[in-house]
Amino acid sequence: MTAPLSRRRFLTGVGGASALFGAAALAHAVAPIGPFSLREPRTRADSPQDLPVNRSARQAGVTSLALDPEWMLTVAGVGMTRAFTAAGLEALPQRTVRLPIACVEGWTVDASWTGVRLRDLLATVDAPDDATIRLRSLQQRGAFRATTMPPPYVGDPLTLVALQLNGERLDLDHGYPARVIAPGRPGVLQTKWLSSIEVV
Repeated sequence: MTAPLSRRRFLTGVGGASALFGAAALAHAVAPIGPFSLREPRTRADSPQDLPVNRSARQAGVTSLALDPEWMLTVAGVGMTRAFTAAGLEALPQRTVRLPIACVEGWTVDASWTGVRLRDLLATVDAPDDATIRLRSLQQRGAFRATTMPPPYVGDPLTLVALQLNGERLDLDHGYPARVIAPGRPGVLQTKWLSSIEVV
């Protein structure tokens, strides 16, 4: 039969755990980016474009669709629809913003994003200023293959249909050929591998 836990062993265990958490907090304060970081626990050493990936294109099953040279982004307003090729999106006025990706796993990483302002893109289909939109991914399965974005995010001048990340064309695992980035939205709602945007 197991002997009852002694007071001394219990206090020693609590003290050891406290010291461990204290050391982790100190490591984070001294070096907020790295293997002991609470801000960014995932390593970026092997991540494309210096940004962690939770779900790759292969895992999402979108590789062939995303790399299809015939890919187009459909944008549907009220009574008007347009389709944009990658080159067509690149020909529109571009903006660069610095925004974080905040993952539900607990990490946050700032990055530089370049693309078309979402509200400018919606203006091409006469979408109302207070529009709520639905974003659809090339993903065929999964809880976040379609998400809804309310007007405060839609109209924010920092919200982009991003085509570049940190000065380079989006990597496939980061949402190539186009993805959404908006301030204050959880990473799972920053739809990658965009297929369509529609006013609802």
